[in-house]
Amino acid sequence: QLQLVESGGGLVQPGGTLTLSCAFSGFTLNYWHIGWFRQAPGKEREEISCITDGNTYYADFVKGRFTISRDNAKNTVYLQMKSLKPEDTAFYYCAAIRVRPFSSCWRDGDYWGQGTQVTVSS
Repeated sequence: QLQLVESGGGLVQPGGTLTLSCAFSGFTLNYWHIGWFRQAPGKEREEISCITDGNTYYADFVKGRFTISRDNAKNTVYLQMKSLKPEDTAFYYCAAIRVRPFSSCWRDGDYWGQGTQVTVSS
């Protein structure tokens, strides 16, 4: 059974740094990508970043501030978030995205974690 568990959320001041973790089990990255998404109150869920076997992708509004990485040995994908802004406040989710031929990871997830809250406020 595929399972994803996020951790690392919390309260951080503007300009601060936070690193989220997505620990996964029940699958390997040979057949799945991992994406990070977020949803703020009253807004639609949006994809922030995703990682494949050899590539990373970022939404324009996080480029240069967020970094996605993975540790295959630990079955964990990370999202390091720097220079956080109040508008980054949201519930953050990681998701497993099925590998498809000729398709990037920039699409909706197939399996989801429970999410973790990130609040950027002074």
